[in-house]
Amino acid sequence: MSGKLLVIDLVGLTPRLLEHMPRLRRLAGDGWQAPMDTVLPAVTCSVQSTILTGTPPRDHGAVGNGWYFRDLGEIFLWRQHNRLVQGEKVWETIRRHRPGYRVANVCWWYAMGATTDWTVTPRPIYYADGKKAPDCYTRPPELHDELTGALGEFPLFQYWGPTATIRSSEWIVGAARRLLPRADLTLTYIPHLDYDLQRYGPDSAQARAAARDVDAAITPLLDDADALGATTVVLSEYGITNADRPVDVNRMLRREGLLEVYTQDGMEYLDPWASRAFAVADHQVAHVYVNDPADLTRVQKLCEELGGVDLVLDRAQQASYELDHERAGDLVLVADPTAWFTYYYWYDDSRAPDFARGVEIHRKPGYDPAELFFDPDDRAVKAKAALTLARKKAGLRYAMKVVPLDPAPVRGTHGRLPADDDNGPMLLCNDAGTSRTRIGATQVRDLLLEMAGVPSPEEA
Repeated sequence: MSGKLLVIDLVGLTPRLLEHMPRLRRLAGDGWQAPMDTVLPAVTCSVQSTILTGTPPRDHGAVGNGWYFRDLGEIFLWRQHNRLVQGEKVWETIRRHRPGYRVANVCWWYAMGATTDWTVTPRPIYYADGKKAPDCYTRPPELHDELTGALGEFPLFQYWGPTATIRSSEWIVGAARRLLPRADLTLTYIPHLDYDLQRYGPDSAQARAAARDVDAAITPLLDDADALGATTVVLSEYGITNADRPVDVNRMLRREGLLEVYTQDGMEYLDPWASRAFAVADHQVAHVYVNDPADLTRVQKLCEELGGVDLVLDRAQQASYELDHERAGDLVLVADPTAWFTYYYWYDDSRAPDFARGVEIHRKPGYDPAELFFDPDDRAVKAKAALTLARKKAGLRYAMKVVPLDPAPVRGTHGRLPADDDNGPMLLCNDAGTSRTRIGATQVRDLLLEMAGVPSPEEA
């Protein structure tokens, strides 16, 4: 091996899907594969942070894809600054032993402000008049024009939303291929399996097709890595399982007089400052924040009685899952195996905020998988979307109001710890000499350190 490392986060990869991925099966056949024990919550920001620091959420603080920022009184999902992840990252550990170690991050999260040498991450242009245009953030700055000149603009509308397709993964592969020869460690995030597995479920024909398509899309990158003599690791954060039951935890809290809203222009907005309790929904996990400790017992009982809730973890119980960080909710809910939590808090759809019908990952106070769908009840929805894109291209302001407020179409979810290995995350590697029969997400950092010839901090 050349000493180069390529780490691909192929989100949603499971042993069941691997059956439809011949190139990845060949990689594992040349080396090894193992189940990976993930963390709770099994969501992107938490698992990626665990992999890169070797610590659980109680230590690195990424308790989900977002949380309630108590000092600001605001709910934020999908923030991007690397300082939100507490602890030393794997490449920083390596650099203490190998000064000058070069690292490229291609679309792993919390990329902005990181100490990597090359950074590529989705970042729309937010114009002063409210327009939003596809783009990416890069460091060094000149990398932006290099990548967009060679690959075109970053395909933001194919990266997430109802028009998400493999095109975004192909763009990311193209960027990684350009950086791989320059870096000692290349981190690459490939999102494609997230889409149709949530839209149609993991047992669908579309899921099998997505597995075949993404296997073909990453093949050039894997071939480049082989030609360079790189050690290649392909891993996943979670497996996507069947979903058939949305759980409206915030509507329950509102009915009980615990959640408050305020109204502007006829639209209702969640009021976290005034609410006695509210939930930040994140797939199959929800953080419930309780303003007054005197309400905690009542809120806990209400959550335990809510259909679709499997576990209600207080602070002491969160410790057994290594999730007891100050950013976590006073209670953490875990959904039943086929259930998941909505962020919805309004009763009447005519009172929903305008962002509810759009792809607005930063404004919604919770994750919304309905963003992967065009509203099936609106026969003109695709024509409206085309008109909206035409307005964008003409430089006019636009709002993409095409997302359904009925979550029934969602067929796949994640966030719980997996029930079995076949439907859980895994790790593949082309270096048989580093073989494991099983690996924890907290152990991946040390595996990467071993591959880089560096002792773990505990051994140093």
